[in-house]
Amino acid sequence: MARLLIADDDLSLREFLTIFLRREGHDVEVAANGMKALELLETSQFDLALTDIRMPRMDGLELLDAVRERGIETQIVVMTAFSSTDTALDAMRKGAYDYIVKPFKLEEVKLVIGKCLEKSQLVAENQQLKKKLAQRAPVQPQFVWVSKAMEGVVTLVRRVAPTPSSILILGESGTGKELIAKMLHDGSDRKDKPFVPLNCGAIPEQLMESELFGHLMGSFTGATKDKKGLFEAAGGGTIFLDEIGELTIGLQVKLLRVLQERKVTPVGATREVPVDVRVVAATHRNLRESVQDGRFRADLFFRLNVIEIRLPPLRERRADILPLAHHFLGQFAQRIGREFKGFDPEAEVVLQALPYPGNVRELENLIERAVALETDDRITPAWLPDPGQPAWLGRSAKVVTLSPDAEIQRVLSAMEAWILNEGETVESERLLDQFERGLLELALRRTDGNKTEAARILGLSVRSMRYKLEKHGQLDSAP
Repeated sequence: MARLLIADDDLSLREFLTIFLRREGHDVEVAANGMKALELLETSQFDLALTDIRMPRMDGLELLDAVRERGIETQIVVMTAFSSTDTALDAMRKGAYDYIVKPFKLEEVKLVIGKCLEKSQLVAENQQLKKKLAQRAPVQPQFVWVSKAMEGVVTLVRRVAPTPSSILILGESGTGKELIAKMLHDGSDRKDKPFVPLNCGAIPEQLMESELFGHLMGSFTGATKDKKGLFEAAGGGTIFLDEIGELTIGLQVKLLRVLQERKVTPVGATREVPVDVRVVAATHRNLRESVQDGRFRADLFFRLNVIEIRLPPLRERRADILPLAHHFLGQFAQRIGREFKGFDPEAEVVLQALPYPGNVRELENLIERAVALETDDRITPAWLPDPGQPAWLGRSAKVVTLSPDAEIQRVLSAMEAWILNEGETVESERLLDQFERGLLELALRRTDGNKTEAARILGLSVRSMRYKLEKHGQLDSAP
């Protein structure tokens, strides 16, 4: 038996449906208008609400908006006349489960309600399972630290996580900005809702608006069906906009309006869709300088930067290097089914001496590589880089002046050894990323750090060279 709500200003229809559904074994409540329906939904638990589109005081679409804004999880089916099916489709875009066209057959009503209740039951069972797993599973630390610098960051994160405020995370590439964003989400009352991350620098400009706000079918070439944007997908939860400084001025204007109005307009649509999300943004850029240069809107900066969290680079929190290294060692050893007793003392010295221009991500990559290649029961310096030498080369590799072909062959040989070692699976994208970084470092060494000349050697435009250097954290270890 399910608890149902019927909202319709037609008395005869309400009574007819009530009699039918009670005979089917359901507990039924009724409301003559949208305001009364919302009042019942706020004060009582219903498995399903069956509501007409057109009602006095609050219509069906307004009721849907109010239900979403308040986080009420009741499934909703709308009833509509044939002439207003477009409105019913709008209701489904707002989150309605389905719609029924008047006049309808009772078997149709029974079928739709049955499917809807099946979905509600599955959702409820899934939520209960998640709660049980959360209670049984040990809590794994998301962030490893012992340094005072990170202690201050984590203390601030815990303090502001329960607030609804927008937060801007600043830090170099590889410092763990997405982990901090996830900690903010997990520490808020939105933790049971979606956490939706987006790298604003990874989506082509012409697709970014659709990605953020959604689009309607036919709104542009290739739009073969309606699509919800990430703001809608994150409904009730958190959206993490990484590399926010890469957004164009035009998109900044539209994002500002969403933050102010809490509504999005999908591409090709005329009706706004309300959204309830918390926005956490991050960037490695100095946004204050971008504001002064006219590359970032000041009003959007202040809207995002209600609370600012700065992540220190790994070179400024060296006390965390070995704890992080042991953490990654355990992760990667478990992944490949091997046991390690830890690090050789000399390996620890090497790890603490490296400059880490790529920060925690670079350290993670180093440990993953060492675990894959090490044959001893401890990690030795054999597969760790010499301080001041490109991290993707092994410790035994020597940086010498060679012809371009010979330099590339050396890199390819190192990659081949990595790929062929013990038949382990290799993440090709990461390997190619390391290869690109290596070529950039070699070119910069050959030109004594002259980026324009290095770009010429590599056959890149200055703009492409600048993008790749920013992608790899400016290669701070290069001369």
